[in-house]
Amino acid sequence: MTQNNYKIAITGGIGSGKSTVCGIIESYGYPVISCDAVYNRLLREKTFSDSIAAEFGEVLDDRGLVDKSKLSSIVFNNKDKLKKLNEITHKAIIDEVMQEASGKGIYFCEVPLLFEGSFEKLFDGIIVVLRDKQSRVNAVSKRDNLSQSDVLLRISNQVDYDNMNFEKYYVIHNTADIQSLHEQTIKIIEKLIKIARF
Repeated sequence: MTQNNYKIAITGGIGSGKSTVCGIIESYGYPVISCDAVYNRLLREKTFSDSIAAEFGEVLDDRGLVDKSKLSSIVFNNKDKLKKLNEITHKAIIDEVMQEASGKGIYFCEVPLLFEGSFEKLFDGIIVVLRDKQSRVNAVSKRDNLSQSDVLLRISNQVDYDNMNFEKYYVIHNTADIQSLHEQTIKIIEKLIKIARF
């Protein structure tokens, strides 16, 4: 029986290469919905920004919208505040993603905090991108101009990808070899398309 709608989550730790995998998937014409893009869109909405400012104080810029750097400096040094931010944002973000992915066909959704938010059951399949911790630290440090200790702090706020069991999911091992990353991604897409029968 053919399924009219099939949602695939793509997740992994910060700096694992999720966006690169999503870019490969998009290059083959499949729709990819990014939780980060949805979050950035929500941050441009005044009511959403006001709800965050009401909880965290002076985090708005001159336009009255959330300044992400100010917000990050507050929450990533305080687990309780990070938990509160996640409570405010996760549901709003995932609701938007589910709405965007509600049409006919197959949808790939980049969901960085899939396991942290316990959103696994919302998806028909899950792809986990894994990469060794030091490579992740180096990549994020260079990309975001952060110290290695700052990156490690952010990693510590995520699930422990180095010690989780991913046997029931599709796993991509990112060794910084783009050809290997591409080949692994395509093999998984082909498997998923057969399962979904699209």
